[in-house]
Amino acid sequence: PTQGWGITHDGKRLIMSDGSSTLRFLDPATFEEIGRIEVRDRDGPVTRLNELEYVKGEIYANVWQTDRIVRIAPDTGEVIGWIDLTGILKPEDRVEPVDVLNGIAYDAANDHLFVTGKFWPWLFEIELVPLE
Repeated sequence: PTQGWGITHDGKRLIMSDGSSTLRFLDPATFEEIGRIEVRDRDGPVTRLNELEYVKGEIYANVWQTDRIVRIAPDTGEVIGWIDLTGILKPEDRVEPVDVLNGIAYDAANDHLFVTGKFWPWLFEIELVPLE
């Protein structure tokens, strides 16, 4: 058993984080673990994986206590890319009890991605653009 930090699904399996670099795949009927991956980038394991969302065949995970979301290949655990949300919440909006980025939601029907955080005053709809 482990502590659950985040959970999503790919239509067949539940995908759960526990704050480590490991994502567990669970049978949705029995909650039995049926697989796992370690999330790694070129520098090694990516830890503190928190809130999860399944988006277009990728797993998105916010990295706890950062304004970053990691994009993960579900078959290998390889990092596909990063979403840097530094500055999304203005300094004047970061007052107590505002806390960390901790919410990712995807509207597949309209292809919209939303992010928010613990006690954040706003929900942001974001558009991903590649770095030049």
